[in-house]
Amino acid sequence: MNVNFNGYGENVLTFIADSGLTETGVPVKISDDGTVAKCGGNDNFCGVCVGLRNGYAAVQLAGYVRVATAAKIEAGYKKLAAGNNGDVVVNSSGRELLVVDSTATEAGIIL
Repeated sequence: MNVNFNGYGENVLTFIADSGLTETGVPVKISDDGTVAKCGGNDNFCGVCVGLRNGYAAVQLAGYVRVATAAKIEAGYKKLAAGNNGDVVVNSSGRELLVVDSTATEAGIIL
């Protein structure tokens, strides 16, 4: 692709990381006051974990972010939710988000 969307509208907040959140790049949900956890299958996600350190998680809540996918997702507004493997899938009960580019294994979305 000849264009780059990195940095568009990025908004990152720091949360307490639930003990089960051990990797970055995965969709997360609020699990308790000020705490985020890795999403399970079909969970709606509030953002994507972009950093972990000393029990804290940096979570991107807005802007362009790349996420793992189970399959190519058609560009445009799609209802997305967490998949079973730390990825993102199309789901009729998910959040409507803008997919701007996609391959068979990842997609660029606007949160």
